[in-house]
Amino acid sequence: MRNKKQIKIDKPIVMVGLMGAGKTSIGRALARNLGIPFVDSDKEIEKAAGCSVVDIFSMYGEKEFRRVEQKVIERIIDTPPLIKVISTGEGAFITEAVRQTVLEKSLTIWLKADLELLVKRTNFRQTRPQLLNTDSRQILAQLIKERYDTYALADIMVETRDENIHKTLNKVLNAIEQKQKHKKGEQNETSK
Repeated sequence: MRNKKQIKIDKPIVMVGLMGAGKTSIGRALARNLGIPFVDSDKEIEKAAGCSVVDIFSMYGEKEFRRVEQKVIERIIDTPPLIKVISTGEGAFITEAVRQTVLEKSLTIWLKADLELLVKRTNFRQTRPQLLNTDSRQILAQLIKERYDTYALADIMVETRDENIHKTLNKVLNAIEQKQKHKKGEQNETSK
């Protein structure tokens, strides 16, 4: 594992991607490594609503859930401490208003996973409203087709595999470091 002081973070980091990509586990490990807080937007939505994400979907529908999700994510981003890692639900970045906010105010990291890994990681979980009582492989394949082009708008993309969490975390840390070097290089070019 690398030294925590190697990377200087100056804005929130927002993890995006499909369910099962590792946004929460990698996000939590990233926050721990960087010594900053971790926030799971779905947990914050559940606190605000007083019920589970599955219940919100079933009682009020996806449109209302997305409205609440947008407000909660905006609040999380603007609430001190500002430097933190935020894990979002799989549909958050697809919502244009959320996407604009996080692209403007944070460093976005897309954890990209293939269909086999997503199916393996989401099977037998009862916390994914879109996958309840349905063919998860078919739904996930459709979501990949519909959403990967939008996820590609994130600042950084890291491919996740069926591997040790530390290996994926190191890929994320390396990608952040490369992004910062690239940004610093651009700033040096414009100041000449």
